[in-house]
Amino acid sequence: MNILELTFSELADEFQKRYSKGEYHAAGVYREVFQKGNLDFGRVREFINSRELASRIATDLKFSPGKVIEEKKEGRLKKFITRLRDGNKIESVIIPMPTHYTLCVSSQAGCGMGCKFCQTGQLGFARNLSVEEITGQVYSAKFRFSLNVRNIVFMGMGEPFDNFDNVIQAIRVLNEQRGFDVALRYITISTVGIIDGIQSLAKTGLKGIRLAISLNAPNDIIRSKIMPTTRMASMKTLQKTLLEYPLLKKETFFITYVLIKNINDSYEHAEELAAYLKPFRAKVNIIPHNPRSNSPFCSPSDGEVDQFCRWLVEQKLFVRKRSAKGQEILAACGQLGQTLSANV
Repeated sequence: MNILELTFSELADEFQKRYSKGEYHAAGVYREVFQKGNLDFGRVREFINSRELASRIATDLKFSPGKVIEEKKEGRLKKFITRLRDGNKIESVIIPMPTHYTLCVSSQAGCGMGCKFCQTGQLGFARNLSVEEITGQVYSAKFRFSLNVRNIVFMGMGEPFDNFDNVIQAIRVLNEQRGFDVALRYITISTVGIIDGIQSLAKTGLKGIRLAISLNAPNDIIRSKIMPTTRMASMKTLQKTLLEYPLLKKETFFITYVLIKNINDSYEHAEELAAYLKPFRAKVNIIPHNPRSNSPFCSPSDGEVDQFCRWLVEQKLFVRKRSAKGQEILAACGQLGQTLSANV
């Protein structure tokens, strides 16, 4: 039984099959693991008179989310590196908010999308993460670092929709009220625009999950140059897919736009982007290009970022300028994996 991959009802079913026990004992185990970080059930009240059962369960449980081998800090922001059972390494970022923390999790070791502005894309694809390796990042943030993680963003290493089944099961585990209890409205999946992934998410019934589209260009010509994957759908196809997506009444899409100097930052680009986004509800996050190793691109100045944002506001778009927190520890958007490239 891999506890970090199971919802409470799934664990209860396993208990019934293996031990002819039900929700009472399953609840004790689930509470201890997910709420207290405890893997020793011998002294848990549900097992006071069932020490042999507690021992059997402890033997049967599998728990190998990976080992945190390094952490880096920039103020209250923290990046931690996890070594997985096969030696692969992933990075996760803890982002402080006024009353809680947001955790940026990885869904793959490496990434196969090859976006030229992103360090992770330069690593190439190693493999998908298991459900346990995804939820294990939240477990580490909660119990190793003793943090109240409320928001989960799948914006770390990898393309989440290329690991669709494991990401969705991880979300079900994260959402479990008896466990991590992360509300679906506080979970965001970021994708480069994998069409079948967007369509499949719509069919899961997991209403409220936020969808972020890493667009980064106003047209297909520029997009294909900076995001060269052959699996990339045309922007017209992506737009049609988003228009068909069943957004809840007050929901919007989050559009990520990495602003690169002299590539996608002109007034004409702002006009073109606004026209593309006009048919649906969207909030645009403008992210100044964060330097990666051997990058062919230049970062815009603060003034140039502000000017591009003003152009979009003039086009009546909702715009947020994202700060470049985490650059010093290579934890900012597009920088994950650079530490790993240096042979951590």
